[in-house]
Amino acid sequence: MSTRAERIERAARALVGAPFRLHGRDAAGGVDCIGLVVLSLKAAGCPAERFAPAGYSVRGGLRDAFDVALRAAGLRPVTRGRAGDIVLVQSGVAQMHLMIAVTGGHVHAHASLGHVVEMPGPSPWREIGRWRWGR
Repeated sequence: MSTRAERIERAARALVGAPFRLHGRDAAGGVDCIGLVVLSLKAAGCPAERFAPAGYSVRGGLRDAFDVALRAAGLRPVTRGRAGDIVLVQSGVAQMHLMIAVTGGHVHAHASLGHVVEMPGPSPWREIGRWRWGR
């Protein structure tokens, strides 16, 4: 039997190659960073339908809005990272982005490349929050 973190990591990696589409929530039609998180959490058995930050945008988003939404889905903030965590980064000036930590890197919906990618190593962007489903 696998842990919740392992199921999230496996689900995120299964989405590598899915097309990028802003506000997308379907692997075939495309996903954005929130779609990636929702689909990965749901595939792992998390009630991710509760995760829907109200009025989010890729620019000027508020960390608190993501915190409220992730807590509503049953995740909790953590300070020490591991694979399976949901990671919020500041990817540009006033621009936030969600990624999923995996063993050896992160999976995220890369708008510039046009699809979901696995990025090895630490995040190149400043981490501003991290949440975990379960212990």
